[in-house]
Amino acid sequence: MKKTREVQIGDRVIGGGNPIVIQSMTNTPTEDVKATVAQIKQLTKAGCEIIRCAVPTMEAAEALTEIKKQIEIPLVADIHFDYRLAIAAMQHGADKIRINPGNIGDAERVKAVVTEARERNIPIRVGVNSGSLEKELVEKYHGVTAEGLVESALAQAALIEDMGYDNLVISIKSSDVMMCVKAHELIAEKTNHPLHVGITEAGTLISGNIKSSIGLGLILHQGIGDTIRVSLTGDPLEEIKSAKLILRTLGLRKGGVEVVSCPTCGRTKIDLITLANQVETMVAEFPLDIKVAVMGCVVNGPGEAKEADIGIAGGIGEGLIIKHGEVYKKVPEHELLGALRYELEHWGEA
Repeated sequence: MKKTREVQIGDRVIGGGNPIVIQSMTNTPTEDVKATVAQIKQLTKAGCEIIRCAVPTMEAAEALTEIKKQIEIPLVADIHFDYRLAIAAMQHGADKIRINPGNIGDAERVKAVVTEARERNIPIRVGVNSGSLEKELVEKYHGVTAEGLVESALAQAALIEDMGYDNLVISIKSSDVMMCVKAHELIAEKTNHPLHVGITEAGTLISGNIKSSIGLGLILHQGIGDTIRVSLTGDPLEEIKSAKLILRTLGLRKGGVEVVSCPTCGRTKIDLITLANQVETMVAEFPLDIKVAVMGCVVNGPGEAKEADIGIAGGIGEGLIIKHGEVYKKVPEHELLGALRYELEHWGEA
């Protein structure tokens, strides 16, 4: 892994060879403290380690004080256009702010934000998106390019560094997966600031997961990246599931329950799709390093689940609990999920 500088965000440290940290973003109105806190707690339980909230109004900035009191993970304030919101967010407890200096105003306004951040030692994430690349760079490179994104990000970071502050994280995002990959390869050679990696505007659950898996996979496999967000149009919980699976698949994170399930076929006599999704959601709360198999029939279930630590297989009216490839017990079909939960709750007991 490429060694970057360490940056502390609340009680989390990214960069410096530390494990890659998973982020997401709330989609509730930040002003609605109750709804926002509820969503953050749900995301934390699923494995989110840093949360970002949009701060489009002063009321949202002021709400951060109460939100911070009720959550356990670091909070990042997402700011666009109004530098006063960035200052207010820091005054109300943000552990980090995300700005695009290019749309925050003139140099004096950026300096006011940097001064507040320096006084509180709050990291600034400099975020550049392909959709907001400066006109002169678009003209210089004859369109939006990886080179243009990198030049923009480094220039924005240099602007803040020249103001005497270097507690920075950089993100360069594009919905063009291969452009995003190339941009990260280029910038990794030019800076030692930690990199926040993601494919922006990736899309809905299917297309977004495919784009993010390919893009993040290619970037992270090269040792580039210190914190990630899988951007999906949908429930933020899906972002956490996907991020955890991407990191585990790349061997960058150990632990957590891995769920494997068979494709449906003509032998399937149960609603396997629903069951597999229920299992995947349920196992997220268990701090176990095991593999769980979800099989659609009792014919091939035991054999196909041999590599798993535990598995379930459904049949007509009844199902099997399988441990290490051997049938452990039979249960009524409607009790399969509950029976699996019981086994996980008592995993490791004699």
